Amino acid sequence: MLDIREADGGVTLRVRVQPRAARDELAGERAGALVVRLTAAPVEGEANAALVRFLARRLGRPASAFRLVRGAAARDKVLRVVGVSAAAVRASLEPPAREVGA
Repeated sequence: MLDIREADGGVTLRVRVQPRAARDELAGERAGALVVRLTAAPVEGEANAALVRFLARRLGRPASAFRLVRGAAARDKVLRVVGVSAAAVRASLEPPAREVGA
């Protein structure tokens, strides 16, 4: 389960980034962190900017609602997103439950 915590009118979200992927996509969860594959290279903040753009589209929030709290130069990051609840983030990021018999 994703480690998403409510804090001061928003949430914090742990993310593990895999840069230089074939396409931008969610790749599941690892140890509570959301795994995101990005085509951007990890140079001069390109991957961080691509991560914010990708999650902003996914969550329906402006890029200005995101702030990198920890991990600017690392694969493991903590993002703060204002104006959204943990439940809304989970609903937007976690894959839908598979139907029985599908």
